[in-house]
Amino acid sequence: MHSRKTEVDVEGRVRLVMESALTARDRVGVQDFVLLENYNSEAAFIENLRRRFGEGLIYTYIGSVLVSVNPYKELEIYSKQQMERYRGVSFYEISPHIYALSDTAYRAMRTERKDQCIMISGESGAGKTEASKKILLYYAVTCPINAHMATLGDRLLQSNPVLEAFGNAKTFRNDNSSRFGKYMGVQFDFRGAPVGGHILNYLLEKSRVVHQNHGERNFHIFYQLLDGGDDNLLTTLALQRNPQNYSYLVKGNCPRLSSVSDKNNWKVVMKALSVIGFAEEEKLLSIIAGVLHLGNTQFGEGEEGETCITTETHATNVAKVRTFPPVFLDVYPVMITPLNFEQAMSARDALAKAVYGRTFTWLVEKINQSVALTTPYDFIGLLDIYGFEVLQHNSFEQFCINYCNEKLQQLFIELTLRSEQEEYEAEGIAWETVQYFDNKIICDLIEEKHKGIISTLDEECLRPGETCDASFLEKLEDTLGGHPHFVTHKLANGKTRKAMGREEFRLLHYAGEVNYNVNGFLDKNNDLLNRNLKEVMCQSHNQIVSYCFRREEVMDQKRPEMAATQFKNNLMKLMEILGSKEPSYVRCLKPNDAKQPGRFDEVLIRHQVKYLGLMENLRVRRAGFAYRRRFEAFLQRYKPLCPETWPNWHGRLADGVSTLVNHLGYKAEEYKLGRSKIFIRFPKTLFTTEDALQAKKPEIGECKNGFPEWRCKGRLLVIILPFIKGFIYRHEDYCPENEYFLDHVRYSFLKNLRKNLPRSVLDKTWPTPPPSLVEASENLWRMHMRNMVVKYCKRVQPEWRKQMIQKVAASEIFKDQKDSYPQGVGRLFLDSRLEREQINLKVVQTLGSDKVQYGVPVVKYDRRGFKPRPRQLLLTNTFAVLVDKTKIKQRIDYAALRGIVRHSSDGCLLVHAHAATLNPAVPPPQGDVVLHCDHVIELVTKLAMMASKVNYVNINPGSITFAVARGKEGIIDFVRGSELKVAKGKRGHLLVVSQWPFVCHVWSSQGDF
Repeated sequence: MHSRKTEVDVEGRVRLVMESALTARDRVGVQDFVLLENYNSEAAFIENLRRRFGEGLIYTYIGSVLVSVNPYKELEIYSKQQMERYRGVSFYEISPHIYALSDTAYRAMRTERKDQCIMISGESGAGKTEASKKILLYYAVTCPINAHMATLGDRLLQSNPVLEAFGNAKTFRNDNSSRFGKYMGVQFDFRGAPVGGHILNYLLEKSRVVHQNHGERNFHIFYQLLDGGDDNLLTTLALQRNPQNYSYLVKGNCPRLSSVSDKNNWKVVMKALSVIGFAEEEKLLSIIAGVLHLGNTQFGEGEEGETCITTETHATNVAKVRTFPPVFLDVYPVMITPLNFEQAMSARDALAKAVYGRTFTWLVEKINQSVALTTPYDFIGLLDIYGFEVLQHNSFEQFCINYCNEKLQQLFIELTLRSEQEEYEAEGIAWETVQYFDNKIICDLIEEKHKGIISTLDEECLRPGETCDASFLEKLEDTLGGHPHFVTHKLANGKTRKAMGREEFRLLHYAGEVNYNVNGFLDKNNDLLNRNLKEVMCQSHNQIVSYCFRREEVMDQKRPEMAATQFKNNLMKLMEILGSKEPSYVRCLKPNDAKQPGRFDEVLIRHQVKYLGLMENLRVRRAGFAYRRRFEAFLQRYKPLCPETWPNWHGRLADGVSTLVNHLGYKAEEYKLGRSKIFIRFPKTLFTTEDALQAKKPEIGECKNGFPEWRCKGRLLVIILPFIKGFIYRHEDYCPENEYFLDHVRYSFLKNLRKNLPRSVLDKTWPTPPPSLVEASENLWRMHMRNMVVKYCKRVQPEWRKQMIQKVAASEIFKDQKDSYPQGVGRLFLDSRLEREQINLKVVQTLGSDKVQYGVPVVKYDRRGFKPRPRQLLLTNTFAVLVDKTKIKQRIDYAALRGIVRHSSDGCLLVHAHAATLNPAVPPPQGDVVLHCDHVIELVTKLAMMASKVNYVNINPGSITFAVARGKEGIIDFVRGSELKVAKGKRGHLLVVSQWPFVCHVWSSQGDF
């Protein structure tokens, strides 16, 4: 704006003072709706929005609330330079921006040590998700950070594309609509650096999995997988690229989007999963494929009226991707159920919704594991939740969404009034009663025990006998008839009855009237999965699915909560969380339904202003004083208007403000002076003051140009002369002549050190200290390194700690000893290479109380002829055994081990075992054993650690002698070659050809292993 005045603060940052924009208010409107003269006029409110939107100004305040209008285009207001402009600046000192709100919440958390929450609401397509991204990005860029925190910040940011892929979809109003509510918390340490996070999810729209309205799509991940997955992946999952081939993707008749590239988004999601640290992508994608195949499974009726599966190919694909247990496949093609056709279709869809919904919850839990910390820290929460919805056809989902918004509105008014009242009390100003609409009556109508809509819905679902949606509506009429905010077709007057269907009830929400169609309410509230299907899903080979469908759930005879009650309870917990934090608000608006930049649809905006309760918010905020500022800010800006305060006021700030307003002629009813702030009741008073300042500016400029120059030069000499003198005496001991210079050098070093501290224990850089700080610098370096090590160790999760201990042991054994070792450093060690069911039950019974800690498949070569035979090598806490199917062939006790030597990456392992076994049930060995293992580094590391023999391991090249039978010895020769080969050589020796010819040898006092 041309008329904006800039001020340069002591740190050299340029600040745009908010009040300076008041002079351009006729063109761009006011930056705070509180300053509207006619604040009760909805037309004036919308006109102010329109003016600002037309000038590219998408942000406006209502007091501390930020109103954001989606521009549907990229704006040059989100750069790093813009972030720096808003960092550390008072909320009202600069033009409205989401960065200003983010910074205010952050500084309040740091200075007041109070947890914060930023609540973002608005219609689908209004920009809620983008707003939350901007806030997270602001913290990621402006907060103190090190290498670990950078990784954590990446994980928090990368959780967005993952959650969008699995939880967002194309709707009629928005191509990337969030179909779930999300509360994301960011944890900050004592330095204000982000160190952790946590996500809570609410009410995923599971019905979208099986049905979409015309012009809408299923969740993004289905289309991304088909369009972006490579051919090998799709072949493995038995999928085809065309979305039209899948029943769950064709109902909306919108397989492609011009504004979205599913292929590119697929790459983004896969990268995000990698950054977050997912290792289960294959299992996760097999679930997505399984849901698609399940949707293509069709049913028919047999000759006797029975229901059976008619699509054998698709049913086979369901089991092929291993999402669903083998029982789905074992009974094809004659799988007959006691359900009729409609019940079978309903059960299929219920299973698809349950699998997808539980997988989404598991996905959120996995993200939380990668970013969450158990240590309590300062906290900023981001609530990105669906806004008030009024569609042409409103059902159970809209009922829950609008109930959520009623509760949020109730909390918003309560917290806003509390904040206003606390500020008045802190400033010693009498609180004036505020008239507002209390929507508690509507919340009680929905949630009250025994009488509310949710209780009535639950009772109807549980009532014995025939129940249906119509009987639920009748029960509502009997229970709630006569309530001022509830009406049905039967209870309505003639005029209202014409606008309602017989299967609808109407609620008069705080934001307006909404008609809800009861069809489907009971089924959606039940949301129950057949117990038999749960039992089957517990047997899934997919570990994610088996985790989501736990056997304890099947055994539990207690009926699970209904969907509405579960949502109500979760909402109550959310209200407790929000009520315990200091709130900030972002209200998002969409300017048009066509997503066109520059187009402002007043009818649509009016609809949203009403449903977001913005006018009610403004009335509450304007019930007292329209404008309030701290004394120093008000006096600094307007002091030129009074000769007694210009150019400087040297007395008490309150007296200076009082002198200024008296000179300006403020009337007693126009303002109040608090303890630290001035409160101005009417915007017109402020506008008159601002206009007077603008008229005074030419005169102020002349005064500044004629200001005595000698004062500046004198001050400069006072600073420079001691510095020059100190530089001359810099090599002397600390004395009055050099104290200024040496203090400056120390300060400069410490300030530079603060900005350039090493970010990881591997970073050995450290600024060079001045001579007087060498010892202090060394102590600081040791303290900083120790602090980084301690913090890193505390953050390591138990499973990673175990992994790191094993990797350190492997490094001690194999580093610089084996050519192929570096290639395996990045591969994780597993707890076992054998699944529990792969170990024979008889073997487990033979071992008794000795539990198998690690198992791995190996190949044993016969001593004569060297014929390969598959075996299992099992490690317990005290001994190892070699197993052939159901029989233990050999046992070696760890206590008898004297040392370990092993061959390199070809996987060959020689077991010396001459003495008799300690277990009489196991026959004594007849000679040494030659084994091959694909995971030999992992095996030897675990064996050495369990036996506590890490320091006894030795690796050396060459031949080795081994026992062929009692009293007879053989020799193994190792030869370099391109492929692994084990065979009998010309001299009767065992010849092992490998790329890295070294030997592995494990000694035992009772026999070598």
